[in-house]
Amino acid sequence: MVKKIRKTKPVTRQDGELYPEIEPFCTGYLDVEGGHSIYFEESGNPKGKPVVFMHGGPGGGTSPSYRRFFNPDRYRIILFDQRGCGKSKPFASLENNTTWDLVSDIEALREHFGIDKWMVFGGSWGSTLALTYAEAHPERVTELVLRGIFMGRKKELSWFYQEGASYVFPEFWQDYLKPIPVRERGNLIKAYYKRLTSKSEKVRLEAARAWSIWEGATSKLFVDHELIARNGGDDFATAFARIECHYFVNNCFFESDSQLLDGVDFIRHIPTTIVQGRYDMVCPATSAFELAQAFPEAEFIVVPDAGHSMNEPGIRRALLNACDKYAGL
Repeated sequence: MVKKIRKTKPVTRQDGELYPEIEPFCTGYLDVEGGHSIYFEESGNPKGKPVVFMHGGPGGGTSPSYRRFFNPDRYRIILFDQRGCGKSKPFASLENNTTWDLVSDIEALREHFGIDKWMVFGGSWGSTLALTYAEAHPERVTELVLRGIFMGRKKELSWFYQEGASYVFPEFWQDYLKPIPVRERGNLIKAYYKRLTSKSEKVRLEAARAWSIWEGATSKLFVDHELIARNGGDDFATAFARIECHYFVNNCFFESDSQLLDGVDFIRHIPTTIVQGRYDMVCPATSAFELAQAFPEAEFIVVPDAGHSMNEPGIRRALLNACDKYAGL
């Protein structure tokens, strides 16, 4: 689908506020290897600076609000739904769905659009995928904007899914534990994977909702009940929980626990901004700090009054400012 692009007066925004809502000028599907079809969209300026958005999860899908972090006069904004989620097909599929499949898909999209190099933006799991892609294809990345750093390490997974964040959100942790018998709680990711891949739809959905609500409940400095309700929706929870757990039970398909930190030297020449909420319970600040220590050339911003979500005011402001800076604004 292609829409006419009309010239309008220059777009502006208030400090800390997103750019105005916009619609894509092009949407479509790209068939990729392994039987998947990836949904993509383009918005903004078709002759602008290319930027590709890596959403979270894995399995989170895109949202129209993600377009609004970029000045539409300056950027050619490309969003896509990763394998198995959002509008991509087949829905919630775990087959041929790995980190390296996603990296291959990003390259396939770049070639499809005829783009030589682009800026890469990603938060949470999106930061993992952005780093993985950049380390594999540094010659294709002009800048990196990263938020809520997650590097797929065992200690990060253990903190959020086994013991750590549980001490800060005990009432929500109690609900997260409910689908899992006491005897299986020594490895909660493994226990959840068993249920999320069960033949019983009832078992799968109960586990998916509990897993997804746990993340929604812990994602902001102040608990957001609307976010919890969204995460608990059947379709969102099904893809989000199944795909996340699939990746995490397989250690994100990395060859070693420190793979992303070990590969930082490949990308230290790329202008990079790292934005991290001080009180991020999903992806604690220690990971962003360790990345910044290994990558001293990067701009490292700790937002003092924020959790994990990119929609919290301080994080939103820092991300918008970084994108404006890289657009020459």
